[in-house]
Amino acid sequence: MGLLRMMMPPKLQLLMVVAFAVAMLFLENQIQKLEESQFKLERAIARHEVREIEQQHTMDSPWQDAALDEEEDMVVIYNRVPKTASTSFTNIAYDLCAKNKYHVLHINTTKNNPVMSLQDQVCFVKNITSWKEMKPGFYHGHISYLDFAKFGVKKKPIYINVIRDPIERLVSYSHFLRFGDDYRPGLRRQKQGDKKTFDECVAEGSSDCAPEKLWLQIPFFCGHSSEFWNIGSRWAMDQAKYNLVNE
Repeated sequence: MGLLRMMMPPKLQLLMVVAFAVAMLFLENQIQKLEESQFKLERAIARHEVREIEQQHTMDSPWQDAALDEEEDMVVIYNRVPKTASTSFTNIAYDLCAKNKYHVLHINTTKNNPVMSLQDQVCFVKNITSWKEMKPGFYHGHISYLDFAKFGVKKKPIYINVIRDPIERLVSYSHFLRFGDDYRPGLRRQKQGDKKTFDECVAEGSSDCAPEKLWLQIPFFCGHSSEFWNIGSRWAMDQAKYNLVNE
């Protein structure tokens, strides 16, 4: 005696599939709204905290703050792109800081990750805004562009950078992974011992010389959104151009 199998009518099956799809879309939409609300709330809190810092410094030393001229209150951020002679450029800043009376500070992120979480962005903005003792200051590190105005900061830092021909930069990066540099010759690099030429690296399709890495310079001028790291993103390119011209 065979088992009887109960089969739902095709229309009912289709109705259930449609209902499930609608429910998933609704949930995704609600999750997106919650994430947007959380982001807006965190940014509002960040603005409030930065504003409190600025007000506190004004109350603590109104005459001192009023006496600061443009040069004394200046902050320069060199958000250095890797393998664009950034170490040599930064050494110039170190050589001149004592003579010209400014401070040089290294922005050291975990694993040199150029993208910061919103919480880290808030801390970064607060620290630089409130650290009056380190003004004028020259900050340098591998970080993407961050718009201080979005956190309510009135006087934004000055951004500078150096870029390089994308292929030349990639060749330099590939060589660096294999042979390092003169600044830390004892440090073992990721590809140390690999004697491939750049052409051989490209021919074999190795990840460290993949064509996608030609894009790396663009996100440093965009911001901290994941969209900026999407290879060939027109929005990222337009944002990078905008920031280059206006910031």
